Amino acid sequence: MVSTMDENSPEVVTAIQATIKASTLCQKIRVDLVGGESILKSDKSPVTIADYGSQAIICKLIRERFPNDTIVAEEDSKELRRPDRSKILEQVTNFVNVFVPASSSEEVCSWIDFSSNSINDRFWALDPIDGTKGFLRGDQYAIALALIENGVVKLGLLACPNLYVDIHQPFEEKGCLFVALKGKGSVQMDSNSMNQQAISVSKVKSPPEAIITESVEPDHADHLTHQRLAQKLNISKPSLRMDSQAKYGILARGEVTLYLRVPSPSEPGYKENIWDHAAGSIIAEEAGGKVTDVLGHPLDFSCGIKMKKNHGVVVTNGILHDVVLKALEI
Repeated sequence: MVSTMDENSPEVVTAIQATIKASTLCQKIRVDLVGGESILKSDKSPVTIADYGSQAIICKLIRERFPNDTIVAEEDSKELRRPDRSKILEQVTNFVNVFVPASSSEEVCSWIDFSSNSINDRFWALDPIDGTKGFLRGDQYAIALALIENGVVKLGLLACPNLYVDIHQPFEEKGCLFVALKGKGSVQMDSNSMNQQAISVSKVKSPPEAIITESVEPDHADHLTHQRLAQKLNISKPSLRMDSQAKYGILARGEVTLYLRVPSPSEPGYKENIWDHAAGSIIAEEAGGKVTDVLGHPLDFSCGIKMKKNHGVVVTNGILHDVVLKALEI
């Protein structure tokens, strides 16, 4: 049963192997294709060769080890199969072949399409590159993978290839892997040496001492409301703006105190995707943090791809959670 998982369980071992391979592929693409070659999907959001390659590798390894598990992932191969995308498909296939030799383009597309649009009692939620714009800019991005059972996240992994390992040396070694098991705590691994250490959230008790992290993109959250909350709580330190679920990682290791994602007024009815929060939420919680929506409700991963029962996201060190929710009340 998933509830008995430990660091040697097949789910954990396979997930770590898959995310590390995908992370290495993404970094190789960044080196070989400066800026990351991209196309525009029908919804106009950028998607890179790395998105497709990452999803193909992870889906293949998960499905081989757990053939009955559902995988809910962000991408599919529809755009990739278009005749005018043949060059992109060829590049994706070539990069995947570095990690899975002798793969055909059809196989790569089939692995990408292991993704399902519906959930069941046990499924994996995958964002092959969370923070695609960050990847394209050379900033932060993450490969996010979570195992969810009966609506509860049991295992979460965030591979953050561009994130500094030591918070006191931000310009030195980069490449972090955050892993959390339900009831077993959170750890940070060095992607290069695979050394690991337990992590925990900050112990800040006074709101003015808090540091907020938020999304870079203004359409992802209401920056103005975040600023007003900071003023209300006398938080004077500037917010740390960062792409992707790497924000959950830096909160889990105590680098920041609050992660705010109040919905943007330009999209008042927006509902978050499960793959954008499942992995990060368990990593923050197992490190001692607290994760809810802006109304104080637990995040619900049982409603499908969209978190229909939640409104925004608030993540704290736990100590300040009620204070932050109170300050957000209108």
